[in-house]
Amino acid sequence: MNLSEAIVAALFFAFFLRGTLAYGQLSPTFYIRQGVTKMTLVSDPRIAAPFVRLHFHAFFNGCDGSVLLDDTDTIQSEKEANANNDSARGFDAVDRMKALLEASCPATVSCADIVTIASERSVFLSGGLKWRVPSGKRDSTAADRAAANAFIPSPFDILRERFTNVSLSNNTDLVSLPQFSTLFFLIKLIKLYTSSTMDIDMLQIICGKEKILLLKTDLDPTTPDTCDSNYFSNLQVERGQLQSDQELFSTPGADDVIALVNAFSANQTSFFESFLESMIRTGNLSPLTGTEGEIRLNCSVVNANLAGLDSLLVSSI
Repeated sequence: MNLSEAIVAALFFAFFLRGTLAYGQLSPTFYIRQGVTKMTLVSDPRIAAPFVRLHFHAFFNGCDGSVLLDDTDTIQSEKEANANNDSARGFDAVDRMKALLEASCPATVSCADIVTIASERSVFLSGGLKWRVPSGKRDSTAADRAAANAFIPSPFDILRERFTNVSLSNNTDLVSLPQFSTLFFLIKLIKLYTSSTMDIDMLQIICGKEKILLLKTDLDPTTPDTCDSNYFSNLQVERGQLQSDQELFSTPGADDVIALVNAFSANQTSFFESFLESMIRTGNLSPLTGTEGEIRLNCSVVNANLAGLDSLLVSSI
């Protein structure tokens, strides 16, 4: 099995249930981690970022693992949402982690928690801070592609509105969370707008002269494999390579947000601390707990549909 296909070395979350929590409560000690094998990112250091992106693209509909579900006759997968289609990845890695967990600790660790914990490990092992992840979330039994299309953000004004819609009105959330793109080596449709605040010469060097094309590129050309504050320094010199990122710094009237970009560029510790708080806050949005939802046995399929599968194990473990 190729490590570059999944943070496969992030796999062994050998969790054991510590005890029963009160309904609706999340806790950093919900699971005792008996043995955590460190992620080895040598084969593909950029595989870390997709886990953070899955976390980010999951919370708009509640952190319930719905983004992991495949299409069925009754489920419209969020994987096919506009912001995820042809760009989101890491799903196979989650499936492999889940299969290994089921083999040693059946029906205990939710897919929602796997995504949240994997995103924390990704940040830490890419040079960022580590934190105690509040766990105990349960998994949804449905997906909502329409909600994913409506709430996964794009340009700045829409970005701010959509963060407010899910109770993330703090500008620190707005500025610190998109930084996960400093790790991305992502497939993305890039549009070269003549009125863009981005450096058009830079984009044409990266993209060629076509107006729209499908490509892969580092979104932080300075330190693409490291979680650091260079993302914000790039915005200051119009080197943000996605429109929604550059508009954090270049939108008229956004002085409060621009001040945060400047502060994070100047003080990496301040950025790390704010990013940590925002990741915890997003991970706690509208979780399913207690008897809500289920603990999926396979992250891509709800339990009611497992009868048609030959095995819960993912091939090529």
